[in-house]
Amino acid sequence: MWSIGIYFGQSPFELEPAPGFVNPVLTRDNVSDVAAKFVADPFMLNVNGLWHMFFEVMNRETRKGEIGLATSGNGLHWEYRQIVLAERFHLSYPYVFEWNHEYYMIPETFEPGKIRLYKSVAFPCQWSFVRSLVTGRYADPSVFYFANRWWMFVCATPQRHDSLRLYFAEDIMGLWVEHPASPIIEDNARKARPAGRVLVLADKIIRFTQDCVPHYGTQVRAFEISELTTSRYLETENPNSPILTPSGAGWNEVGMHHIDPHLLSGGQWMACVDGLSPVE
Repeated sequence: MWSIGIYFGQSPFELEPAPGFVNPVLTRDNVSDVAAKFVADPFMLNVNGLWHMFFEVMNRETRKGEIGLATSGNGLHWEYRQIVLAERFHLSYPYVFEWNHEYYMIPETFEPGKIRLYKSVAFPCQWSFVRSLVTGRYADPSVFYFANRWWMFVCATPQRHDSLRLYFAEDIMGLWVEHPASPIIEDNARKARPAGRVLVLADKIIRFTQDCVPHYGTQVRAFEISELTTSRYLETENPNSPILTPSGAGWNEVGMHHIDPHLLSGGQWMACVDGLSPVE
């Protein structure tokens, strides 16, 4: 069973629960409008001082993922709101972002074989399909803007978790082209599958990845991208990696596979993460 927690730290590579605070902050029991099997893959946005968290809700009845919403004023105490996006196919990994004062979401849409872009028509509860960006049965699409271009990582082997492809485009709505170095990772389930929001910092780009050995969603590792152009790609693993590991007990006993870190005004980092317990 997956559930969601909140971590804090002085950097996105050194995170832990707040002292005296007990995770998880959201479980399937918080979901009130569908029968949920688990919650996972959280992404956050802070809009007008209110945190909005979007995450996968696995619907027990339909056996498909839907996108849920919770809100918080302080990042610690969350109120579940509702399902905000459901399709005839499975949805997960609701990668939300703001661009030009508009809000967008690129969830995982593996079943239809296309990466689909959604736009909020009434934030945060109403989302509308805009267009398909890339054709392929890909998992965990992770977009970011760097050097006047959009870039996107995708896992090309969702069953094996061992191949990472890279695409880029001049415009989020435009033509997406596969990078000449892609696939940038092959036959390596320890570092191929994306694990959350890509960070574009002043001096580096950070991508987070799931370590799926010995099983899916074991832990999260971090890689620093030192060179990224339309012809070249180079990365090295952060010395603090892995940055999220299972605790051996409780809500994250056997796995952690997702992170979305945000820099707070005081210089501290806050991240939503998820954890796996073997207890059903």
